[in-house]
Amino acid sequence: MSQTFWENEVSEEMHTEQPFTEPQAEAQMAEHQPQPEEPHYEPAAEQEPVSEQVADSGALALSGDEFSALEERILRTVNLVKQERLSRVDAEERAAQAEAQLREHAPLVEKLQKEVKALSAERDHVRQRVERLLWQLDALEL
Repeated sequence: MSQTFWENEVSEEMHTEQPFTEPQAEAQMAEHQPQPEEPHYEPAAEQEPVSEQVADSGALALSGDEFSALEERILRTVNLVKQERLSRVDAEERAAQAEAQLREHAPLVEKLQKEVKALSAERDHVRQRVERLLWQLDALEL
C-alpha cells in the first residue's frame, strides 16, 4: 500500500465516474453556453455611401484651416522629435567621452589615494613623536 490517502480517493472517484460519450458532452456544454444571435444586415442598396456618411457625421470633415493647423502641429512635432534625437546622440557622445576620461584617470586617482593615506599615516606618526617630546619637556620642568 504505497498510495497516499489522496491518491486512493482520486483512484476511487475515477472508478465510480462514468465517462461521457462525445454526444452527451457536447449536449451538456451546449446547454451552458449562450447561443449567439444572428447579426442583422441591411441590404447594400439601402446603405448610404461612405462619403455621405462622413459628411453627415461631421466628425471626419475638416476645413482647410483646420487641416493646415493640423499639418503645422505635425510638422512641429516631427521637428521636435528630430531635435530630441540629435540631443540624445550628443548626450550619448558626451557620456562616452566622460567614461573614457574616467577610465584614463582611474590609475592616477588610485595613486593619489594611496599617497594621501601614506601622508596621513606619516602625519599621525610625527604627531605622536611631538607629543612624546612635549611630555618629556613637561617632565623636566617639574
